[in-house]
Amino acid sequence: MKIALIQSDLVWENAPANRENFDSKINEIDSEINLIVLPEMFSTGFTMNASDVAETMQGETFEWMKLKAKQKNAAITGSVIITENDAFYNRMFFVFPSGDFQYYDKRHLFSLAGEDQFYTSGTQKVIVDYLGWKICLQICYDLRFPVFVRNVENYDLLLYVANWPKVRINAWDTLLNARAIENLCYVAGVNRIGFDDNDFEHNGHTQLIDYWGNYIIKPQETQGVFVAELDKNIMLETRRKLNFLGDRDQFELKL
Repeated sequence: MKIALIQSDLVWENAPANRENFDSKINEIDSEINLIVLPEMFSTGFTMNASDVAETMQGETFEWMKLKAKQKNAAITGSVIITENDAFYNRMFFVFPSGDFQYYDKRHLFSLAGEDQFYTSGTQKVIVDYLGWKICLQICYDLRFPVFVRNVENYDLLLYVANWPKVRINAWDTLLNARAIENLCYVAGVNRIGFDDNDFEHNGHTQLIDYWGNYIIKPQETQGVFVAELDKNIMLETRRKLNFLGDRDQFELKL
């Protein structure tokens, strides 16, 4: 599978400007791509002003994602602020080229920033089946909670989209690597760059790691589209030889 990770600055609470920016970057991808990954809250930045910027499931950003997936004949994923049933969600869409979709609502809300005061936590772990790959969807702060994401489903690719600040970037790098090694899977982390409206600096470190913990795409600090190809067969052969997942603990997760 060929994957494109898009790292960019974000315009604070300005969905049209952010869609235009990512539209341009996606259109510049000239190679055959299967999956395009955008950051967390890519249309607004990581804002707690949910009531001012939230969109519905019929909103322009979600419709734009469906349009781009069809145009590029590739799946697109990233998170958007959604309002539904009088609640707000940090919702990660996975849009198939057909226009069909699945979504994951962020489970672990970032209490340090008050996210838990404005958004509703998700209750489901979501694994997407796409082109023969099992893909687990996760958002930012979820990275700090390995039990929730433990690979009991034998998924192949773990995706994290984020607005992770520079001040804690060492944790981002370290934990992404740990998730790849312990779950014997590919891990992609897509972050933003630039300053947000709360004056937090983000230096990106978008990256792609294999099941050994080796970099396929090293942490990046500049704006760009970073492309790589993943080989599922080699990963599965490595799992078969090592059988580390066969020795994992059995447990029941209560959500």
